[in-house]
Amino acid sequence: MTDELSMKVIQDHLSELSDLAARVSGELGQSVGHVADRVLATFANGGKIMFCGNGGSAADAQHLATEYVVRFSRERRALPALALTTDTSLITAGANDYGYETIFSRQVEALGRAGDLLILHSTSGESPNLMLAAETASRLGVGTVALLAKGGGRLHSLVDLALVVPTDSTARAQELHLAIGHIVCDLVDRDIAGDR
Repeated sequence: MTDELSMKVIQDHLSELSDLAARVSGELGQSVGHVADRVLATFANGGKIMFCGNGGSAADAQHLATEYVVRFSRERRALPALALTTDTSLITAGANDYGYETIFSRQVEALGRAGDLLILHSTSGESPNLMLAAETASRLGVGTVALLAKGGGRLHSLVDLALVVPTDSTARAQELHLAIGHIVCDLVDRDIAGDR
């Protein structure tokens, strides 16, 4: 597709993403560094990172957990991270027996320990299952970070640290959430590999 309209759509999408990335760099750069510090402190103290989200954000959760366990860009030891979005038997049983809003909180209750860190991905900040997971984590002494958009929603006030990407576009938010996640991985890798 190389007609004029297609090229305009392609250029508009990429320009919008580029502009938003520049804005996030200026407005949220320090907060991204704080997330990396939280992740490093969690690992240093023997904790693990848990990720969760719905839909495309669930895919981001799985993607980022894998970067820690397997590798991102450097050789280093495997790091303890898991996505709470991958066990279909657990998720469907929890949804069937207790309701969809409990699919993450039950896992946090079972697996979370004081000193762990829960990273929640949400474009709306309004998903009941993420809000309940954040509340459960806080009750257990598990730290909480949220990657949000669309103003942050109610989840914004339930976490220790919220990074709200300044967009109402679900697609742009997810693209920037993944980019932020990769930046945090890179900072963590550099620190652990001793070249930060």
